[in-house]
Amino acid sequence: MEVQPNNPLHGIKLSQIVTELQEHYGWEYLGYTIKIKCFTHDPSVKSSLKFLRRTPWARTKVETLYLKMLKNKTRE
Repeated sequence: MEVQPNNPLHGIKLSQIVTELQEHYGWEYLGYTIKIKCFTHDPSVKSSLKFLRRTPWARTKVETLYLKMLKNKTRE
C-alpha cells in the first residue's frame, strides 16, 4: 500500500468513520448537522454506508466532520 502523508483519511475505512461519529455524536446530532435521510429516519451504519458510497457530496461532509472530531479530540 502506498503511503500518503498528506491524506489524514488514508487507511481509515468508511465504516470506521461512521461508527466513530455515531458513538461520539449520536444519530440525532449527525442528522441535524448533515441533513441526510440515512441519519434521520431509522438510522443504521449499514444504511449510511450504502448511501455514502453512492453519494460523493454526502461522503465529503461526513469525512470533514470526522476530521473536525479528530482535531477536537487532539486538543483535549
